Amino acid sequence: MNVKAKKHLGQHFLKDELIAQQIADSLTGKGYEKVLEIGPGMGVLTKYLLKKKFTTHVVEIDTESVEYLKAHFLNLTNRIILKNFLKINLSEYFGNNQVAIIGNFPYNISTQIVFKTLENKHQIPEFSGMFQKEVAKRIAEKEGSKVYGILSVLTQAFYNVEYLFTVPPTVFNPPPKVDSGVLRLTRKENYTLPVDEKLFYKVVKTAFQQRRKTLRNSLKIMNLSDNLREDSIFAKRPEQLSVQEFINLTSKIEKDAV
Repeated sequence: MNVKAKKHLGQHFLKDELIAQQIADSLTGKGYEKVLEIGPGMGVLTKYLLKKKFTTHVVEIDTESVEYLKAHFLNLTNRIILKNFLKINLSEYFGNNQVAIIGNFPYNISTQIVFKTLENKHQIPEFSGMFQKEVAKRIAEKEGSKVYGILSVLTQAFYNVEYLFTVPPTVFNPPPKVDSGVLRLTRKENYTLPVDEKLFYKVVKTAFQQRRKTLRNSLKIMNLSDNLREDSIFAKRPEQLSVQEFINLTSKIEKDAV
């Protein structure tokens, strides 16, 4: 019995074995022994993960999928978490162990999955998965592009991002209306920022909320001193700043507040 894809869960089941294997192979296995697959569905990716040296766990919100997995992957039964990934506490299931994240992500929550990963970056050294192509491109994009934004800067501050390959709609059931893209995020060796992380997030989000304005205008609400606002960086628009320049900007704002 096959599982029926549910629209409200954003399910599009991958049916191409070669692509499933390529996604499984995109994990390097370096720096962790445990992997958590999000939304395994009928296990097309899971079966390739189970052949690897690491221990695979899955998190699935769809009870029908869970029943299917229990019936077809007997050795996985004790490692199925019937919950919403966005609501679980990783340390509850993995203690202090490092765990990689992988999956064919439901489009409707894919950016939230990235933000949850960033919140748990101390525990997630690697992340590999399939997104709507335009979201994948946005995460991987560099400064100077119209699609470079909050997601690009925050992700790249902590992870090296690689856009691996594009996947056509025809390999899914049901087929989505757009192409998909597979990304790999590898946590940077030194992923702690030299500035206050909350302030960094605030600066990036505030700047991009009015992305067409110069930073002098978009960051007005942060009550910066006139002296600081004369800095040449404030004549730029947010999409012109690299991740490092955003870190430098945050550092200047930190010093300004003292």
